[in-house]
Amino acid sequence: MNSKLFTLICLFVLATTAPLLSQERIILPERENNAWQEGEKLTYRVFYESIVTGQVDAGEAITEVQKSDKEFEGRDTYHIVGTGKSKGAFNFFFKVRDSFESYVDKESLVPFLFVRRTREGSYKKDDDVYFNQYKHTAQSKKKLSKVPPNVHDFLSALFYARTYDIDSLAKNKGFYINFFLDDSTYHSWVKYEGVETILTNLGKFRCIKLAPMAATGKVFSEKYPMFIWVTHDKNHIPVLASSAVIVGNVKLELISYENIKNKMDAKLE
Repeated sequence: MNSKLFTLICLFVLATTAPLLSQERIILPERENNAWQEGEKLTYRVFYESIVTGQVDAGEAITEVQKSDKEFEGRDTYHIVGTGKSKGAFNFFFKVRDSFESYVDKESLVPFLFVRRTREGSYKKDDDVYFNQYKHTAQSKKKLSKVPPNVHDFLSALFYARTYDIDSLAKNKGFYINFFLDDSTYHSWVKYEGVETILTNLGKFRCIKLAPMAATGKVFSEKYPMFIWVTHDKNHIPVLASSAVIVGNVKLELISYENIKNKMDAKLE
């Protein structure tokens, strides 16, 4: 074979396979998951609470870990679905029909696809975000963005956070998590606030109290505008979330759980 032809063939092979080889060298870190499993379903009531009105039911929110047949880069996924809808009188002046989906890698628990369908009053927002966890990019309907390694959408971030070890949380007083939303990346610190007993309509739960940091602005004036209480057991199920508004608080309270991975040891009565 002509030496020049042989050299050209070698260069061609290297040029066409180098991107594949470099991508294969990037290994997604495996994440141990002892907190949740396929088939889990959590249902919450959403209500407004103030001294003047007491508790007023506003809606319902559900998260489910569904079976997924989708593969990304040859990897199996979980299909996590979150829905929210207003109920009763709230439908007349602020109707909500929200749906969020995240296809999460089963081994690393990072997302490959985030699907958003938001309907809140007159506001409408649809988006599909494809995450390339090897090239560290996120492609939304509007643009391609560079993102940090192992970035999350906000739904996958919630489920990823549940896999943190309780002892490490207490020792480090919290953890950082990156998530991508509305074509922007947020670097949030979730602060560990200790252990408390929470009373709900389902009974008493021993819970870990967490305070996620949020970007301040028109919606939130405080750095930590929300508190979340998750079960102090292997499941780390959110039992209660409370966010202060101008007058009173908006809250989410767990009202039922199905197909959880572990025994609910945090339930006291």
